[in-house]
Amino acid sequence: MRFSIYQESKKGGRKVNQDRMGYLYTRDSLLMLVCDGMGGHARGEVAAQITLQTMASIYQRDAKPLLPDPARYLEEAVLASHRELHRYRAEHSLPEAPRTTVVACIVQHGVATWGHVGDSRLYLIRGSRIIERTIDHSRVHHLVSAGLIRPEDAQDHPERNRIFNCVGAFVAPTVEIGRPVALRNGDTLLLCTDGLWGVLNDRNLAESFQSKTVMRAVPDLIESALSNAGSDADNCTAIGMTWAGTESVEMVPPTEAPVSTLAIPDGAITSMIQIPPSGADVEEALSEAQIDEAVAEIQRAIARATKLVDGAK
Repeated sequence: MRFSIYQESKKGGRKVNQDRMGYLYTRDSLLMLVCDGMGGHARGEVAAQITLQTMASIYQRDAKPLLPDPARYLEEAVLASHRELHRYRAEHSLPEAPRTTVVACIVQHGVATWGHVGDSRLYLIRGSRIIERTIDHSRVHHLVSAGLIRPEDAQDHPERNRIFNCVGAFVAPTVEIGRPVALRNGDTLLLCTDGLWGVLNDRNLAESFQSKTVMRAVPDLIESALSNAGSDADNCTAIGMTWAGTESVEMVPPTEAPVSTLAIPDGAITSMIQIPPSGADVEEALSEAQIDEAVAEIQRAIARATKLVDGAK
């Protein structure tokens, strides 16, 4: 596989960055993940981190070097994360589990399969057009679909942040799986939180990738979103990946710093999971003891993740 990929996350005007992102790939498979911890619930950043690490752990176990069934992986890995968040709630005697949205995408054999829970989005951009986009699991989306409000009114609607489907809620999430799509050379997949898409319109997003590589378009979009939102800017996170085909297919004009998986040994996995640096970003929300415990819990989640799916079968 050949592709260009770039990821970035910024805190915006919030005290804590509750977003998490990452990507992993083998010789023949690529996984991209974006989680947005829900700020209206305690420890959203822990929910996003545990979900990211649990899904990554299951991928590392099962991608040998391909996932046998990408759609099944997406559903089972999200549900395993949901169970892990409720284990965290029980162990810490919390009134409710931490909650997060998630959007994830698998690319294998040049075909993209994605799933999402909540309002973190995936866009498939071809040329200057968005040809696929996830549909938010939100109150506002239902109002727009029912014709009760105009699409242009959704951005400032008072119920914009009301999500009815998330990881960690009292009921298990419904993982919405998109139809598999064969990628063309030059197609771009964008996974992002509402801190990005909630401020920029779809035309801004699509046109950015027509004239720029992902290495330039993604940071420029994040800066535009933060600037437009001002002091109230939400956490803003995005992963952009431009597909350049398989090793045997002639590439489109060279992309900036393309990744080639041909040199990856059989059985090896490259992981690019990023965690916001410690410091004021986290310490203002959690005590030192809570930070230590959260890190320890995440490590326990990773160790248990390989057992979660088997136990659910």
